[in-house]
Amino acid sequence: MTKPAQTVKRSKEEIYALILKFQETGNEAAQTIIVEHYTNLVGSIARKYSKGRNLHEDIVQVGMIGLLSTIRRFDPHAGTAFEGYLIPMVIGEIKRFLRDKTWDVHVPRRIKDMWPKVNIAVEELTTHYQRSPKIHEIAEHIGISEEEVLETMELGQGYQTTSVDKSIETGSEGSVITPLDIIGSEDKGYQKVDQRLLVESVLHVLDDREKQIIQWTFIENKSQREVGESLGISQMHVSRMRKKAIGKLRKVLANPACQDNKT
Repeated sequence: MTKPAQTVKRSKEEIYALILKFQETGNEAAQTIIVEHYTNLVGSIARKYSKGRNLHEDIVQVGMIGLLSTIRRFDPHAGTAFEGYLIPMVIGEIKRFLRDKTWDVHVPRRIKDMWPKVNIAVEELTTHYQRSPKIHEIAEHIGISEEEVLETMELGQGYQTTSVDKSIETGSEGSVITPLDIIGSEDKGYQKVDQRLLVESVLHVLDDREKQIIQWTFIENKSQREVGESLGISQMHVSRMRKKAIGKLRKVLANPACQDNKT
């Protein structure tokens, strides 16, 4: 029976010489030797992050991407140990991969990067003030705008959403229900005509852009992202304008005397 080939131990000087050779000439053989030399280290790091997950092979591949990137970027003349540069690079690639995998709704990378910072800021400020922090306090604490905080908090709700089929235990006897069991369904035909006529009668309180947003989001069922792209504004701006428009409609509907005062 043939014994598996053993990895040849190489000195720091040999590794650095191979790195320079690859960087200067693109020698693939030199790169392969370095990769083989550090494969076990990458695998060891990957195992720490793949416990309890069915992603070990994927995480190893991501770790290898970090290794290849390190080989290209590392400066042997900088006086830094290669392993000291490699390990953070591999861990960073793995963490980014896992972060992307744990978001159930696709959101921009900048939101994923900002989400943990906002959470940490909320925790720290809550402890400091002994109350929930205000948006401007969070923004000042992190050093970003209030709109960025609001956008992060709104889109951050896409992190690990709950399936409507997920079982929820309801008592000591082990009986379970799902969110779908307790979500009420709307009778779309009930008072539909009367309600639409009532809403149309008060639309005069909205400006043209607000009317367009209400039309697109509630009548045509467009997403806030789609509306924002059509109007050339941010999704957060659409959300704010929609809330403002709804507030106007609620106010006039609550005061029947105002419904006939069209401007």
